[in-house]
Amino acid sequence: MTHLAAWPVIVLAGLGVGVSMGLFGVGGSSVATPLLALLGAPGLIAVASPLPATIPSAALGAVPYLRSREARTRAAAWSVLGGIPGTVAGALLSRLAGGPVLLVLSGVVLILIGARVVRPIGESTRQEGTRRRQNRLLLAASAAAVGVFTGLLANGGAFLLVPLYLLVFGLRMRQAVGTSLLVITVLAIPTLVTHWALGHIDWMLAGEFAAGLIPGAVAGSLLAHKINGPVIRRSFGVFLMVFGTAFTAYQIGTGRG
Repeated sequence: MTHLAAWPVIVLAGLGVGVSMGLFGVGGSSVATPLLALLGAPGLIAVASPLPATIPSAALGAVPYLRSREARTRAAAWSVLGGIPGTVAGALLSRLAGGPVLLVLSGVVLILIGARVVRPIGESTRQEGTRRRQNRLLLAASAAAVGVFTGLLANGGAFLLVPLYLLVFGLRMRQAVGTSLLVITVLAIPTLVTHWALGHIDWMLAGEFAAGLIPGAVAGSLLAHKINGPVIRRSFGVFLMVFGTAFTAYQIGTGRG
């Protein structure tokens, strides 16, 4: 039987995930769930226990981006409008889908997206993305598609949302991160309520993880404003490729086991 790691380890894990959230706009279930599982948390507990801290962490992490006017509130609102029904639809469809295949596919997608994010994004690409962003229905529909995919995988949508803002809708890295944090703040609420009602949250574990996650997210967002945007973007691309490779290898190994 796997035993849960000691509380200082849980706090440090939360701190690391929080810094990635503040820096890259990601760090919800995509990172926290496998990390907590490795530290001994059972499946559903590992999925749900980061959620109580995700909302305040994302909200506080978004504050420096809002103050610098880098978070795009309108883009976030339209993303939420499409993302909520998309996530619900994906969660309902997850019962019909082949879970292991989808998980491996998601890891491969992260690797491919990371490889593209590392490469420079030209000014013409940004300008075309800005024109697309004026099409609010397209923005909502794209967020809905991300929501369906993440609902299917019970995974963090920011891993796809940040690259979507960067590559399709013309936002720069810090703009994409700040906007993503706003969206996470809202989208995590119905997920939290659902898992709370189902009794999936270990509140002791949630508190220990929050003790690291919340200050980590604030520190990461402040650090992001001291680092050149392209450096953060390239680091994010490498992060996606490394995490995607490890995640895919883990899923393939688990499937064989």
